[in-house]
Amino acid sequence: MAGVLELPPDDVLVRRLREGDERTFALVLDSWCGGMLRVAMSFVSTKDSAEEAVQDTWLAVIKGIGDFEGRSSLKTWVYRILVNTAKTRGTKESRTVPFGDLLAEEEGPTVDPARFRGRGEPHAGHWAVGQEPRPWYFPEDHVLRGEVRDVIEEAIDGLPPRLRTVLTLRDVEGYGSEEVCSLLDISPGNQRVLLHRARALLRGKLETYLSGTHEAAVGRGQA
Repeated sequence: MAGVLELPPDDVLVRRLREGDERTFALVLDSWCGGMLRVAMSFVSTKDSAEEAVQDTWLAVIKGIGDFEGRSSLKTWVYRILVNTAKTRGTKESRTVPFGDLLAEEEGPTVDPARFRGRGEPHAGHWAVGQEPRPWYFPEDHVLRGEVRDVIEEAIDGLPPRLRTVLTLRDVEGYGSEEVCSLLDISPGNQRVLLHRARALLRGKLETYLSGTHEAAVGRGQA
């Protein structure tokens, strides 16, 4: 992922935002907007609509920063405004994203069943020979060029909306499970299921990419 920007403590951020410090506002915007856009896209019908939801959120933040009481972190407060804004916009677009049950695109195995030993085989259900997960090889030049980061971001963007939302909040934005449940109004059990499936799908896409880079590296070494 892109390098995490170092932000001042909340009390400093809030004070500067209340004072209208444009540099601080730009810093917060750069740091949080990517994750906010991913979350918004889970509730609305188009990327343009998600961008408008993010813009409306920041307008509400600027307007309401004077009333911020610090009962939660500033970031959680901003994300709560975002979720409510995006939900309202999604409802107007006749697009709702219920978090109660798994949707069709979220069901099914997260790993190809062919990779496991079948019934009747010794150790049925365990990894088949040659199908075990391999240690990941990150080519240094790919890391330096940002290719791995780009693959991760593309993989996250390709997840089903609700999986992308939970993964973004937990693993990109760093929220705990209780905060995610509160933000999305979902049960701890549903949060765990959605996060597990999102992580499994992301690992699968990374494994495919990294297997290809490993084979290419081996091929170059044999040339």
